[in-house]
Amino acid sequence: MVPCSSMGTTTSRTCLMRPPRLASKVAPGSTSTLVIPTSPGLQGTRALPRRRWPSVAAPWSRSCQHGTVDMTLLDRVISRGRVSGLDAVGVASAEPFMTTRRDLESRKGAGLHGGMQFTYRNSARSTDASATLAGARSIVVGALGYGGPEPIRPPGPQGRIARYARADLYGDLRKALGEVARLLQDEGWSTRTVADDNALVDREAAYRAALGWYGKNSNLLLPGRGSWFVLGSVITDAPLRLAERRVPDGCHTCRRCMEGCPTGAIVEPGVVDSRRCLAWLVQRTGSFPREYRRALGDRIYGCDECQEVCPLNRPDIRDSGTVAVSGHDGDVGAWVSPLEMLKADDETLMQRHGRWYIPGRDPRYLRRNALIVLGNTACGNDGEVEAVLIEYLSSEDDLLVEHAAGAASELGRLDLVEEMATGPVAKDHVEP
Repeated sequence: MVPCSSMGTTTSRTCLMRPPRLASKVAPGSTSTLVIPTSPGLQGTRALPRRRWPSVAAPWSRSCQHGTVDMTLLDRVISRGRVSGLDAVGVASAEPFMTTRRDLESRKGAGLHGGMQFTYRNSARSTDASATLAGARSIVVGALGYGGPEPIRPPGPQGRIARYARADLYGDLRKALGEVARLLQDEGWSTRTVADDNALVDREAAYRAALGWYGKNSNLLLPGRGSWFVLGSVITDAPLRLAERRVPDGCHTCRRCMEGCPTGAIVEPGVVDSRRCLAWLVQRTGSFPREYRRALGDRIYGCDECQEVCPLNRPDIRDSGTVAVSGHDGDVGAWVSPLEMLKADDETLMQRHGRWYIPGRDPRYLRRNALIVLGNTACGNDGEVEAVLIEYLSSEDDLLVEHAAGAASELGRLDLVEEMATGPVAKDHVEP
């Protein structure tokens, strides 16, 4: 807890010695709901599932060490976030995340970032909210859930898309956070909204806001809900009430995520070697490491394996109470045909998948991934597959020739490589 003197506050707002109005306790398994009236600017009411927060992680406390905290504003901030669609809302201090900064620098120095930039790019910035908003005092953190049962796989070669990448989750998250920011602005406070942004390590902000704990796969786990969430924050200079206690570790001795990783990328609890992580490798520039192509399987974008095996993400848990995200024209579903991707032109590919992180916005990396998935899921004797392989083996793009040759090798079609690929790039990447 940060004492008021270090906050530099001169406001006359009083500190109310009470927590905001809390819903009565609900018995486990109850389906009762809390109807929250909309705040000004929103219309109607919305019935939201009640969340079961453990008492040790309550975002509010009866004791008050902030002599200038407006609890009424905090209550409205929490309510605004929930009525706007957020599954969980908490508040963290805007003090720098010094331990996180040291971890980022240490892991980058050891090469574990694997070339990933994002919050590694400028750790001094991504671990200090005041670098984004001068005078920042609080960080309002929101979690938006997703999940649901896995759709049935269509016939033929198919590429699987990670759950978070199937819909514009971050678009919905930004809208909800925007409502929180608007409320604070209307009260005269400054705000900056960050979501899917390298300006802030959002998981650490969420951990400090007592939304959850770190799993061994380094994802944040919410009590009773697991990790099917995207996170975002509103940085503000408002001195909001902070969570006093963090959520304790709920993983205990469980190591299923570590044991379930296809490439062994979780090298120790909480530490991921990005050089092996499939979710990063599909986003990285250059050639996909040959030693991990089979492990990629049918994953064409992202990897959910360490979350799929987590007991807290069991279907009967992850589906309960999750707010359904709105539909968008750009939603792509769970499966995509690698053959269709390989036949599509640049414009079509970017229209369908441009919301994903694509290195340099270059669609050839989508084709690179599609070729690997084709090699892992198709039948080499299929005429359509053969025609696509011949086309890419004849390409002038060495990157695509290399991965087409690898796919042909996996499908037992070395004859196509010998016939079509005359350069060393393809033959050097064909297994004997």
